[in-house]
Amino acid sequence: MIPKADSLRTISVFAQLPSKTLEDIARVAVPRTYECDETIIFEGDPCHAAYFVARGHARVARVSAGGREQVLARLGPGQSFNTVPLFQRDGVNHATVRAMEEVTLYIVAREDLIALLRVSPELGLALLRDFADRLDHLTDLVEDLSLRTVRGRLARFLLEQAEAGAVSPRMTQAEIAARLGTVRETIGRTLRDLADDNLIRMDRDRILLLDRQGLEYEVHG
Repeated sequence: MIPKADSLRTISVFAQLPSKTLEDIARVAVPRTYECDETIIFEGDPCHAAYFVARGHARVARVSAGGREQVLARLGPGQSFNTVPLFQRDGVNHATVRAMEEVTLYIVAREDLIALLRVSPELGLALLRDFADRLDHLTDLVEDLSLRTVRGRLARFLLEQAEAGAVSPRMTQAEIAARLGTVRETIGRTLRDLADDNLIRMDRDRILLLDRQGLEYEVHG
């Protein structure tokens, strides 16, 4: 099934493109649905296409030689991945991407995307802006891993994820550890330390933030 051009406007990188460009993308974009926990691409495999999330959520991660996983991003509707290695000679997938639930993607082959760029400077500028946003994200990630302790990284994560003063139970301690570049045991111990300092309270189904100012100090202090 060919996606309708209007539906592509839900993808952030396509949102401001002219209708003609969207119609051209729609002709080459292939919709595909992946089941929960299904791997979409593997790190190190040749890069053949770019992927744009229409529905659901996916997890982007790299794994060290020792088996430790570092989550780089959690992607939702409107976001994209695997656009950067398309422009590298003999480019390979930079990370492994796995569906966190049922996910529908629009897939654009490398050759098709490059052909579109040759006739659409607007698409080229949109991709450059997207690359700049990715660079900002990775710069923040490097700063977190190199300049902040696990306690500071966890405090920042809790503040970013909090809704109405609490963090929902959707992520396990193992998932948080992968996101923050550490191990589950360290996350469990640090959560208990934050609770002992009355910065948070651990309920059975969520984490309550008791002292946002104190958590901010852990991030920047």
